[in-house]
Amino acid sequence: MCVVVVIGAFGLCGYVFVVANQAVNRAQARVYILANGKALEAVAGDRKENIPVEARDHIRNFHLLFFTLDPDEKVIEDDLNKALYLADGSAKRVYTNLKESGYYAGVISGNISQRVMPDSVVVDFSGYPYHFRYYGQETITRATSIVTRDLVTEGYLRDVLRSDNNPHGFLIERWVVVENRDLRVEQR
Repeated sequence: MCVVVVIGAFGLCGYVFVVANQAVNRAQARVYILANGKALEAVAGDRKENIPVEARDHIRNFHLLFFTLDPDEKVIEDDLNKALYLADGSAKRVYTNLKESGYYAGVISGNISQRVMPDSVVVDFSGYPYHFRYYGQETITRATSIVTRDLVTEGYLRDVLRSDNNPHGFLIERWVVVENRDLRVEQR
């Protein structure tokens, strides 16, 4: 009788351990976020499920930071520094060429605002590193005119560790501007 009770106790302990472990795993997959005084539940997922969404967002963020300019030297510098954390030396070369040619000084002295609007981002996940092509439009607002340009760039995405400066964990490599031509010029 004593042996049966001991075996039953061990069986019950094992069952409780398995059930408790499953409950802890379910609880760890939930995150509660406090927004405007309300608790919202967020569910953790596997990164592989989100790679396409994160890759496109990484590319959009890079282009937004790199091509959106206002006539403020500090804002331009801060945004470009953030953008350069998301890409390799190919973006740094484009930045250096624009800076040396006086492009950013012209934006500041001419009170020019530049905005970029993404049309689409196409990423090929069939090979690694992932090839992408970005399609968008730039709007450059000057004192006398508004210029709309077609913007097409391409490059490759490589996985890197996530950080505060690179939250998606991708690095843009071999980035080139394929097309940046005027579509229309409107007088103000």
